[in-house]
Amino acid sequence: MAGVTARAQRAPNSLQSRAAQDRVTVDLSAVVVAVAGETPRVLALRGPDGVDALPAGPLEPQHRTLELGLRAWVEAQTGQPLGYVEQLYTFGDRDRHLAGPGRVLSVGYLALLREAAPAGDSLWSDWYRHFPWEDRRGGRPELLDRIEPALAGWVEAAAAEPERRRREARLRLAFGLGGLPWGEERVLERYELMYEAGLAAEAHQDGTRPTCPALAEGAPMAADHRRILATAIGRLRGKIKYRPVVFELMPPTFTLSQLQRTVEALAGLRLHAPNFRRLVDSQGLVEETGEVAGGTGGRPARLVRFRREVQQEQPEPGVRLPLSRRPG
Repeated sequence: MAGVTARAQRAPNSLQSRAAQDRVTVDLSAVVVAVAGETPRVLALRGPDGVDALPAGPLEPQHRTLELGLRAWVEAQTGQPLGYVEQLYTFGDRDRHLAGPGRVLSVGYLALLREAAPAGDSLWSDWYRHFPWEDRRGGRPELLDRIEPALAGWVEAAAAEPERRRREARLRLAFGLGGLPWGEERVLERYELMYEAGLAAEAHQDGTRPTCPALAEGAPMAADHRRILATAIGRLRGKIKYRPVVFELMPPTFTLSQLQRTVEALAGLRLHAPNFRRLVDSQGLVEETGEVAGGTGGRPARLVRFRREVQQEQPEPGVRLPLSRRPG
């Protein structure tokens, strides 16, 4: 009888444990982007271990919509009210979010705003701190001389020939090898390759892989937040080509040089200035204000502003990257 009683007592505990493992929760994560000078920045929360995390929080019953829940969490954690917001993707890989038992679905959002003073424990972090190989404004980054051979070794380590060929094709396409062009939008594909090859520190946080090697490029982020950030960078790099979202990051008036530097900062590329200006003019993206910028140290630069009417005049107004690029 005692054994039956013990089994009866264990059964509820077992069911509770199974329920905890099967539980699915929804997390709302924000990639909040601003550009300061020539630096694209992302709003982050610095953890006690020095690892950055995106502003995030769970979807709660009082949140009428996912987006309203996200806005509430960002403002509570950083003091930043959000303007432009769009949903990115839903991330739900089981081993990418170490938040205890159960599965966490992370709904990622991209938000754009002008940089403001963060509140609380938030800070603005250069997004190239996490993805240094993505900044090609000074030419091909030297650290690719370490990354590419390590990835080539991962390709050769494939157990079977079909898998080796698949890995090789992914590597060539993502990193622009073998005569293929560098695709600035393939940010997530490059990070995922590095994750699978064990070259990203986050690949080792669940303890299922060998100790992280010395080659672990870029500052890691909490949970799967670097993956969410990579998705946001790729989305934004693609979107500025066919939507005028870059102007969500600009002040009310600006010079064409400031606009070009902002686009270059986001794309990680140097652009040919005359081509860029001709394109902006031909698209009717800006209009003159009649004023000039002071303190430029040279010939005063004309101030312009975004023409919002262009969104009704053209189906896909954007800056049409990539343009002819200046040598790095």
